[in-house]
Amino acid sequence: MKLPTDQLKSFACDVIGIEAAAVAELANHIDDQFVRACELLYDCRGRVVVTGMGKSGHIGGKIAATLASTGTPAFFVHPGEASHGDLGMITDQDLVIAISNSGETQELLNIVPILRRQSIALITMTGNAQSRLAQQATVNLNIRVEKEACPLNLAPTSSTTVTLALGDALAVSLLKIRGFTAEDFARSHPGGKLGRRLLLGVSDVMHSGVALPAVSLGTSLRDALVEMTAKSLGCTTIVDASGTLIGIYTDGDLRRTLDRGVDINTAIIDDEMTAPCQAIDVDALAVDALNLMEARKINALPVVDARRHVMGALNMLDLLRAGVV
Repeated sequence: MKLPTDQLKSFACDVIGIEAAAVAELANHIDDQFVRACELLYDCRGRVVVTGMGKSGHIGGKIAATLASTGTPAFFVHPGEASHGDLGMITDQDLVIAISNSGETQELLNIVPILRRQSIALITMTGNAQSRLAQQATVNLNIRVEKEACPLNLAPTSSTTVTLALGDALAVSLLKIRGFTAEDFARSHPGGKLGRRLLLGVSDVMHSGVALPAVSLGTSLRDALVEMTAKSLGCTTIVDASGTLIGIYTDGDLRRTLDRGVDINTAIIDDEMTAPCQAIDVDALAVDALNLMEARKINALPVVDARRHVMGALNMLDLLRAGVV
């Protein structure tokens, strides 16, 4: 069946327009209640427990995840399950955010008396400030919308979008007040690219010990090439008797050696190596190694300690495998 192209585009634009207008109107609802909610969240010594039924629950799960990843420990509890044991997850140090557009969701109303007996602060997000849920809240945040994007004005659309935006406003406001940094974000996202770039150290990816390609001064070029081949790193470091880095010899150096017609059977590594050479501190981040290699247009890098003793070596492929690139 051929669908009406122009009509579908018009439908989509209508939905986006209605929801955009609802989010824009939300800015008019940011008042002292919002400030008080932020204060309660900031002062919370436990965790933030987010709860909601249906579509509100789905939005609540995302709000909890955003809070948790931006410095405010949080998790989601299904209100139906809460009445059957999961209330045990909530302590008197915690704070609850309950989401209900109508403010009359029975599953939420069922658990409010328990929260009040434990003196647990309750932040509600409702579209009706006169609802039973809003009236029992410590703070109620207004998520009222003029209309849903659904043409029947039934399916939660504009209201869920506004709720999500308000949750983001809370999370980001707290992030800024806490002075939450990119490094803090990385610690809660170690599996993501940002986490790897900000947390992964050179020592986590370098080749060391028996895997480290290294030869001494005076080694024949032929033996140096054997070491490079055995360690499969595309280079070898050259060290003195104390293990101090003197130079490096790479696949690129080999091509230049052959271009000059040097006999690899008689040459000494001292005459062919690149010395002095770039190196990176063993305590540096892997991303620092990447930046140095890109700036110097090199593919391999020795790793040294403060005395310039060789601790390891890495190449661009190691950084690629680690997800730093």
